This record gives sequence, structure tokens and C-alpha cells, in this order.
Amino acid sequence: MATLALPGTETTAVRPVDKPERRGGKSGRAGKAGPVTYTLLTLTALVSIFPLYWTVVAGSHTNAEIAATPPPFLPNASLFDNFRAALDQAPIGKAILNSVLVSGSITIGTVLFCTLAGFAFAKLQFRGKGLLLALVIGTMMVPTQLSVIPLFMMIADLQWVNQLQAVVLPTLVSAFGVFFMRQYLISALPNELLEAGRVDGASTFRIFWSIVVPVARPAMAVLAMLTFLTAWNEFFWPLIALTNANPTVQVALAGLGSGYVPQRSVIMAGTLLGTLPVLIVFTILGKQIVGGIMQGAVKG
Repeated sequence: MATLALPGTETTAVRPVDKPERRGGKSGRAGKAGPVTYTLLTLTALVSIFPLYWTVVAGSHTNAEIAATPPPFLPNASLFDNFRAALDQAPIGKAILNSVLVSGSITIGTVLFCTLAGFAFAKLQFRGKGLLLALVIGTMMVPTQLSVIPLFMMIADLQWVNQLQAVVLPTLVSAFGVFFMRQYLISALPNELLEAGRVDGASTFRIFWSIVVPVARPAMAVLAMLTFLTAWNEFFWPLIALTNANPTVQVALAGLGSGYVPQRSVIMAGTLLGTLPVLIVFTILGKQIVGGIMQGAVKG
């Protein structure tokens, strides 16, 4: 250990300077995933994909083959025959088209209106803001079944029974979507951007379209996916508002495989047909969803 002596002072010891850690040490390996992580991710992916794979396998066999021991684990060419049987037993094609129109309209309306309301509750100042937000959140605690009778009476007075707008309009805005977008915009949208827009003379709508929407795009993609899935899987209200001649996909699937012995293969084939549009939407919005989740995780 080196020492330093000055005239008229005591000798003091000088500690050696610590050498910086080399790259590739423990700190360099901290961000890399090991084999255990990849193994867990692979197992998780297989468990998640297995129900869809089993739907394909079950939809391509007969009831006897599905009930055999051991059951089949590979699909065969009978899948297309079961597709035709499902299309013959229920109006699956029309139901899928109706569900695409209904779910798409609900998703567009919910994302637009909830983003507008979330921006207002997050960044605008107006009288009664806290009370209105509390009322919006309070509606989330009201069961949906309580509103079925008055809602059906309303659509009956409007002569909307068995029409798609009876399913679309009651769910164009959701309290969860308003609260979700508000919470995202509070942290993701700096006030300086809004002030800069006002200084440049932009109106509130121009600020929303040019500043708020680009910032809120990841959260809007997440909300769009959640809303589309919820609308696509909705069964209770479409069963009441629509008839079997003009159903959504979930109502149509309920009529498959009817009889003394349910035709599980036909049910699985129809279910696979009803799942394909959801997979397409997830493929389109998957990158935005993952980006929104990662962005929220980094900001948190």
C-alpha cells in the first residue's frame, strides 16, 4: 500500500483506486436470459397454444375417434368435412360477418370515445370533474343483468329488435375504457406538449388529434384488443336482442352439435371457424399491444 508523507504532518495511507469491472462480468450477464428462462417461456407457450391445437385435432375427427384411448394427437383431412357440417347446421358465415361488424363498430367507438373522455378527465379542467369521474367508475359496480329489461324495452320502442344496432349502441363506451385511458394519459402525456400546442394556436380538437392520439396509440391498441375480444365473446345480450336467423357467432355456435349425442367434432370445427378472426386481429395488433405493455413497464 502506498503512503504519502508531507512535511510537518503525519504519514497517511492512500487506498488504491478500485478498478472498474470488465465487460462480460456479472453486471454484463445481468440482462441476458439463461436456459432456465427459455425453458419456462417455451413451456408457457406450449401450454397456451395447446387448447387451440386440440381444437384443430378434435375438429378433424369423429366422436368415436375423439373418445378412443389413447385419443388422436394429429389432425386429418376430415376437418373440412366438419367445417361443411358446421356451416350446414348453423349460419356460421352470416354470424361471423355480423360479429365482425358488431365487434369492429364497438371497438372503434369505444377506443375513440374512451380516449376523448380519458383525455378530458386527465388533462382538462372543468367543474364537477371529480364527481363525474366517480359516477363513471361507479357504473362498473352495476351488474349488467339489471339493465337488460329496460334496455330491451327501449330497443323495442325504437323497433331495433333483431337489428345489429341494438347490440352495438349500448356498448359504444365503457367505464373501464375511460378509466384505463385516463390513467395512461396522466403519466404518458406531458403538460408541456399541451401548452406548446395552445401557444401555437391549436384548438382542443387539434391538440387531441395531433398530440394526444400519437402518445396514446399503444394504450389505444391494448384497449382495442380487449374491447374486440369482449364484444366477440358476448353471448347474453345478443341472444336476447337478436334471433337465430340473424345471430352473432357465439349465438350461432350454441346451436351446433344439437341432438341426443352432441357432435363434438362439429362443435370444435365451428369453434375454430369462430376463432380465426380473433387470431387475425391479435396478429395485427400484437406488436402494438406488446409495445404498449413494455412502454408502461418502463415508465412504471
